[in-house]
Amino acid sequence: MALLPDSAPLATKLRNTLVQYHSIPDSEWRLAKKTKDATVWRKPSEEFSGYLYKAQGVVEDVTNTIVDHIRPGPYRLDWDSLMTSMDIMETFEENCCVMRYTTAGQLWNIIAPREFVDFSYTTSYEDGLLTCGISLDYGEVRPNFVRGFNHPCGWFCVPLKDYPSRSLLTGYIQTELRGMLPQSAVDTAMSSTLANFYSDLKKALKT
Repeated sequence: MALLPDSAPLATKLRNTLVQYHSIPDSEWRLAKKTKDATVWRKPSEEFSGYLYKAQGVVEDVTNTIVDHIRPGPYRLDWDSLMTSMDIMETFEENCCVMRYTTAGQLWNIIAPREFVDFSYTTSYEDGLLTCGISLDYGEVRPNFVRGFNHPCGWFCVPLKDYPSRSLLTGYIQTELRGMLPQSAVDTAMSSTLANFYSDLKKALKT
């Protein structure tokens, strides 16, 4: 079992990687899916053989409330239909932790349930917040789950300049599901999952 990394340098590196993704020019992205709640683009990942996805949409709430619903904590399990369990394994400081979570099967269980162990970090970004994460090879893999791996992922949430009660939420996700899966199934699932994430989040914030 791998040891936990030093949290401070990992957090800094993770933040810098996400800021770099956030500055990728629009011309490099290809549209993957568009719904009334969000637009999803993708480009080949530089971390693994799949895609880096970018999702963006306006969410009607203040930045702090939105990020509290996304980052590890009591809200996430209540509304995220994909997540089936979550526990905090280690806490380094208030904005830094290691969490283990499981996800439901997808596409009529072509994609079986997955387990992830992620280092999570939340920090300020411009007038808003960035909550980001990366998977760690840590802890025993539970039976009946395939251990997936999240390459650097994160969510930028900043208030709209003219409407501070609304926020622009931009996510960057690159998940290696692992196991024997057709890549086309993974790509279909990822685009739909990201679009659904926005609609589920919006419903949760209205309740």
